[in-house]
Amino acid sequence: MFSPHLRDILRLALPASAEAVIQLLFNFLAQLIVASLGATAVAAVGFSNNVTLIAIFTLATLGTGAGILVARARGAGDREAVARTTGTALLLASAVTLALVLVLSVFARPVLGGLGAPAELAETATPFFQVALLGVPLIVLSVVAGSVMRSLEQPRVPMFATLVAAAVNVAVGYALVRGVAGLPRLGLVGAAWGALAGQVLRVVLLGAFLYGPRGLVPWGWSGVGARGRALVGELLHLSLPLAATQLAWSGGNLLYALFLARLGTEVLAGVQISNTLEGIFIVASSGLVPAATALIGQAVGQGDAGLARERARVVERFGLVTGVVFGALFALSALALPALYPAVGAEVRQVALSAILVNAAIQVVKVANLVRGGGILPSGSDTRGVLIGDAVGAFAVGLPLAWGLAFGLGLGVWGVLLARVAEEVAKVLIFAWRAKKLAWPRVIAAQAGVAAASD
Repeated sequence: MFSPHLRDILRLALPASAEAVIQLLFNFLAQLIVASLGATAVAAVGFSNNVTLIAIFTLATLGTGAGILVARARGAGDREAVARTTGTALLLASAVTLALVLVLSVFARPVLGGLGAPAELAETATPFFQVALLGVPLIVLSVVAGSVMRSLEQPRVPMFATLVAAAVNVAVGYALVRGVAGLPRLGLVGAAWGALAGQVLRVVLLGAFLYGPRGLVPWGWSGVGARGRALVGELLHLSLPLAATQLAWSGGNLLYALFLARLGTEVLAGVQISNTLEGIFIVASSGLVPAATALIGQAVGQGDAGLARERARVVERFGLVTGVVFGALFALSALALPALYPAVGAEVRQVALSAILVNAAIQVVKVANLVRGGGILPSGSDTRGVLIGDAVGAFAVGLPLAWGLAFGLGLGVWGVLLARVAEEVAKVLIFAWRAKKLAWPRVIAAQAGVAAASD
């Protein structure tokens, strides 16, 4: 059913999925440390993350662009282009993120206030936010480096670096929050310094694997001439629509949360519980995205349209299997709600149960959108199609329908849940249409032209 390409897919996908699960697990432990400081600390971290996560998700799309171009260069056997693309992507990511962090650091307090933080909460959150901002460039650099390594078929390296960094984050964060082993007791800010320590270590490890004595690539970059402008232009051509997609996705999620909050605290809490549990099962399929990027990109670099098409088809089919399997496991997780959340109340658990069952039923659709929108369409240089699908799905279908069903027809939380189903269905139809339109020979010809301009 899946052809010989399945082994290659699993070899790349399993470490990437394991890395995502590791990150989720340690993030959960870090959240428990913050929760021990009280509700104000939790709210302060939440307000800070509203900004830092949007910045990270948006700027990290440079990693997707770099991964695609490196995979194509590797497929073409052009080691110099691999080095040039890697160095240029890392320098571009550093410049953009450092500029953004500088601005946000200067205006940290007004930014938090603009998000709606009360004066007391903004006072608590500002020191944490300023330290957390220092980690944004490091996280983006790690994402870019990790994408390059997966395209070079070294997925275990970023997995190992993430494991070590996450462990350091929790250990140092706990020590600084509590003042363990003679270290200063810094409270909430200690958690931010712990996260920063982990990110520094991750960048150092990835840098050593990339550029050390036995590194994967020699240092290189494209310069500032015509060749450099051509490479940066191609990176931005692939990355900017994906960045806009991330902004649209983040904005859409915020509006859905506002709708749910209007329906009541219990409704919002119940859906948030469902979303938290769903994340564990969705990331189990997320490794298919870098696998698609690497394998399809290599086929494009080799000039083999048939191989690119076949690998895209196999990744899509395997995504159907993982969507069904992990969707079923997600549905079964509802049985653990009383044990996991005994203190939230029966009404919240009932909302969470409904949300889990609805989202589990369409997880196969969500995974299909993840694979096509995150891997196949960008690998075919159709990042515009990804933006169209996400924007139309959320702002033309999902959000208007959520408002109409939840408040116009009085369906409440069921209106929002059904609207989100309609959004995913709209996206899967658009992504499938765009994927069907991909002309791999044209993609290969365009890549050859970019390569010639960069030489």
